Amino acid sequence: MAGPPEPEAAERSWRAVVADGKTDFKREIDAYRARQGQFRIVDVPELRYLMIDGHGDPNTGPEFAAAAAALYPLAYTLKFASKKALGRDYVVMPLEGLWWADDMDAFTSSRDKARWDWTLMIMVPDWIDSDMFAAAREKTGQSRVRWGSLAEGRCVQTLHVGSYDDEAPVLDRMHHEFIPANGLRMTGRHHEIYLSDARRVTPDRLRTILRQPVTEAASG
Repeated sequence: MAGPPEPEAAERSWRAVVADGKTDFKREIDAYRARQGQFRIVDVPELRYLMIDGHGDPNTGPEFAAAAAALYPLAYTLKFASKKALGRDYVVMPLEGLWWADDMDAFTSSRDKARWDWTLMIMVPDWIDSDMFAAAREKTGQSRVRWGSLAEGRCVQTLHVGSYDDEAPVLDRMHHEFIPANGLRMTGRHHEIYLSDARRVTPDRLRTILRQPVTEAASG
């Protein structure tokens, strides 16, 4: 069975690369690395996010697009406030999503998007505090956005290249083959990290990290 990263690797994952005076967390946090065709077990540290919750089909329902549109102004307002007040600039992180349903087969075999619940998120640095968030939310008027932390711990993840609608076979192999074969079981919510801008990239070239929190399966 594949194991989690060694402690020293996990420690290195916190050291963000600074380029042109901007901290880019996704270049060094190990949880933002994945390869197509490879399932990997990673330990994800506790991270802080801007979050907004919703329900339903992300392709046809207006709620999903409105949620994404609400996160970005707040994320950039915090970035500029951090640079101005703290002298700490950083690259705004990609959009992420937590997805779940009463029956997880809604993500694999049936793909019944009307049954999906979701939380859209953008990671923010741990030096952003509640006062900075409250000021930025008031300035942008994005009252639906909340500020919280997520500690996923051990996860299985891979990189999917292609349309979001083509994720089902990859998730099926992850859920029903790799995870049980490695003595694990699913826990927590399906997590996607959108490394590509869907407005600028054709569907066949979209790059998405697919992540599933796991824990040890019961023995016996």
